[in-house]
Amino acid sequence: MSTSTVITNIATLVTNDPSLGDGSPLGQIEDAAVVIDGDRVAWAGAASSAPAADHRVDAAGRAVIPGFVDSHSHLVFAGDRTREFNARMSGRPYSAGGIRTTVAATRAAADAELEANLTRYLAEALRQGTTTFETKSGYGLTVEDESRALRIAARHTDEVTFLGAHIVPPDHADDPAGYVALVTGEMLDACAPHARWIDVFCEKGAFDGDQARAILTAGRAKGLHPRVHANQLGYGPGVQLAVELDAASADHCTHLTDADVDALAAGNTVATLLPGAEFSTRAEWPDARRLLDAGATVALSTDCNPGSSFTSSVPFCIALAVRDMGMTPDEALWSATAGGAAALRREDIGRLTPGARADLALLDAPSHVHLAYRPGVPLVAEVWRRGVRQG
Repeated sequence: MSTSTVITNIATLVTNDPSLGDGSPLGQIEDAAVVIDGDRVAWAGAASSAPAADHRVDAAGRAVIPGFVDSHSHLVFAGDRTREFNARMSGRPYSAGGIRTTVAATRAAADAELEANLTRYLAEALRQGTTTFETKSGYGLTVEDESRALRIAARHTDEVTFLGAHIVPPDHADDPAGYVALVTGEMLDACAPHARWIDVFCEKGAFDGDQARAILTAGRAKGLHPRVHANQLGYGPGVQLAVELDAASADHCTHLTDADVDALAAGNTVATLLPGAEFSTRAEWPDARRLLDAGATVALSTDCNPGSSFTSSVPFCIALAVRDMGMTPDEALWSATAGGAAALRREDIGRLTPGARADLALLDAPSHVHLAYRPGVPLVAEVWRRGVRQG
């Protein structure tokens, strides 16, 4: 039988349910409590009205927020690209192979090494409050290496994405059409049983609109739902294609036309913004304010990967979004929790309401605003995942 726990003496509880709290999107409750029964939230409200429970935990005046939902990461890889980053930050030219460098290291790595790296970064993210994560393949780019990446990832999360269409690998450089045929044929057949999603890097130098459409359509026919790396490096067809195909998320969204913004606002596709990538490449920041004011749903994620955003810290991305992307602290937190859940088309995470999964973080602060107010400070004091306090 499950046992219940009441966490009380919470300075501010963020539920992401306006009907439970102050009427804002965050549904904040001051002087609050939350009751966990098994792996679910059973009750949330004022501490003075909390029902009895088997166990009691004193939050000691901390804020409690939903666990972060990191809806875009690339965690199955080997090696790193320190020299590339150092050269970029030092203003020196660097001719190494970018993604291709990681592909070579990943292909050469044993399964045990890839899994050890994955679990290391997942533990790192969990300590910082991330309780749900999506992760992708994309550094194997062969039938065998893509399918093994997905098998490894699927042992640790339900949110697994097939990204065979990351780049055209060097061994197919002279035959991109042949690589698209491989991705939509034999590779997809091998990978689909291990994934929920299919993704494509729709960008100049990767896959054009027609190729991306063929790949996503083939994946959808195999039961995988689309996601799209869209409009990161320049204007292109990625966002429009994502909305047309009802992709759960269009990710990056740095270079948007008015028509792109309107399409995101009118459709069901979430605009997932990845400020770690702009930080690590000194690129132009996405304009979150423009998207929010148009009525688009926005998610924030880390894009954790060894090349362009080697951070697993959602709090860091929240601080960047508030400082450089025009978001308020409330909007940034919502986007990193409920927004990430929307990008994964999940209703059981990203909120602390009765029936939701009991994923939450206690902050060494009285309010979530401190995540942006005190950037770089490890404010996550305690994490509960599926109703279990993490060690």
